[in-house]
Amino acid sequence: MRSRCVPARERACSTVSPATVLVHDVAVADRPANAVIFDFDGVLVDSYRAVTGAINAALVEHGLPAREPAELRHFIGPPTFTAFSELTGEPPASDAVAAIVATYRERYAAVYLTSTAVFDGVVGMLDALARRMPLALATSKSVLFAQPLLEELGLDRYFAVVAAADADDTADDKTAIVGRALDALDRAGAVMVGDRSFDIVAARAHGLPAIGVSWGIGSVEELRAAGADAIVEEPGELVALLDGERPPGR
Repeated sequence: MRSRCVPARERACSTVSPATVLVHDVAVADRPANAVIFDFDGVLVDSYRAVTGAINAALVEHGLPAREPAELRHFIGPPTFTAFSELTGEPPASDAVAAIVATYRERYAAVYLTSTAVFDGVVGMLDALARRMPLALATSKSVLFAQPLLEELGLDRYFAVVAAADADDTADDKTAIVGRALDALDRAGAVMVGDRSFDIVAARAHGLPAIGVSWGIGSVEELRAAGADAIVEEPGELVALLDGERPPGR
């Protein structure tokens, strides 16, 4: 199942690192949202340690050198097959990539439920927004992991729709995943919130306003270059922006 309706609970949070600036806020404020589509990793949750550790374990098991965790930030966000294609130099649909993806998933499955934390302020943000409009998740994380992680972290109750990457489709990308979320929401007026260029590009492909967050994996420069309409530095600013307010001090 590629997208579905869900409920949830509640839990502890990790820290957001504030970092930057609002851009083009008028473009977002002048188009009132009636639904929000969120990316997952780097926007709602800090999965850096779990993902980079599992990537390195898979690389080493297949005879490839481990990478510095900072070097692997680039590979958090794109589809899994695409990431390992870049890491190995093999085509995404190749047997070599399929084998290393299978190993990565084994290693990730062993740690992701206990090594992923909700960013500070995210629960309050989701609670405020979910009272006003339906929320959707559109993630390149495999469907094998997205829903269980939402449930473990107590976030599933906030999302009317969860669209995740097809476990076996090597060509499934963020634009297609956002499209499935939009189809399931069945609403005009949605906005996309993400931390990587893939999120902004997917929003643009579907004609959605795109809001970047500065506390995730991607840099502010990456988000600006991709064409984000706005960049917020903490979850509360997103709520204010969707209410048509300029964040304090801007």
